Amino acid sequence: MTATSPHAATQRTRDVHPVGGSDAPAGGPVPDGGGSRRSTRAVVADYVSLTKPRIIELLLVTTFPVMFLADHGVPGVGLILATLVGGTLSAGSANAFNCYLDRDIDRLMHRTEGRPMATGAISPRAGLVFASVLGVASVLWLGLLVNWLSAALSLGAIVLYVGFYTLLLKRRTSQNIVWGGVAGCMPVLIGWSAVTDSLAWPALVLFLVVFFWTPPHYWPLSMRYKDDYASAGVPMLPVVARDSAVAVQVVRYAWATVVTSLVLVPVAGMGVLYTVVAAASGALFLAEAHRLLRAARAEASYDVLRPMRVFHFSISYLTLVFLGVAIDPLLHLPWH
Repeated sequence: MTATSPHAATQRTRDVHPVGGSDAPAGGPVPDGGGSRRSTRAVVADYVSLTKPRIIELLLVTTFPVMFLADHGVPGVGLILATLVGGTLSAGSANAFNCYLDRDIDRLMHRTEGRPMATGAISPRAGLVFASVLGVASVLWLGLLVNWLSAALSLGAIVLYVGFYTLLLKRRTSQNIVWGGVAGCMPVLIGWSAVTDSLAWPALVLFLVVFFWTPPHYWPLSMRYKDDYASAGVPMLPVVARDSAVAVQVVRYAWATVVTSLVLVPVAGMGVLYTVVAAASGALFLAEAHRLLRAARAEASYDVLRPMRVFHFSISYLTLVFLGVAIDPLLHLPWH
């Protein structure tokens, strides 16, 4: 379960020192190769940061609500927990692989220069082993405790995020986040398959909601940090295009997102609550996107442009829509 969402990118990691062995007693200092010592807690915190917990939080928001819709009620608590734990392991694996592969450009960007593999706090070998272990654990966990379809989708998400996005697209095309965002849509399918051991049209519609949502979520962040991406040689769209052109794309994808979210009403028989939530939050999302476009066309200063407003509101929008997905089946308030 992965994502292209960069929510964790806005969180700066604390300054750290090099790490070596791990043979110190629990809770005690851990020696490194240079003789300095760090606490076990600090080492654990570094490894946790490799998983990008803030991204995982957003992924879980798109996983468990779909389980309620698939069940037309409340799934078993054990199944929910097993799916969320497996998804957390999967997303953590993909994000750790991403930190391993991007450690060179992470050192060049101000907002990522504190990541453990960029600073040398965690060695590349240790980070690669950690990512691999999490990946294997996620597949086995989901396969044995949920079902093998969910496990296969989880593995596919890791492969898409690491191979398709990080290795193939990120450094080669300004459309990297569009197609690379497919990996971030997989939690929706995993949540549905965890309950039904199959896939269906409602899950695919929600897959498309996340797919269309990813560019207007990510590109405003890229606008804010385009100098970082430029210095690292990553051709994000705001690096290679004017702000006005980027804002046009943000508006287009925002409209596609909102329209697709409403398609779920007839496809899944959603009721009043979901429809109202999706329409109201969608209207606010579109208003923010159009505000960004107006400011960009006026060549406004960054203080007026404020692309991070769209970034932060996009998270609120997606959260509200998926909460509607979870709660609507419980209320049974159909239109007819």
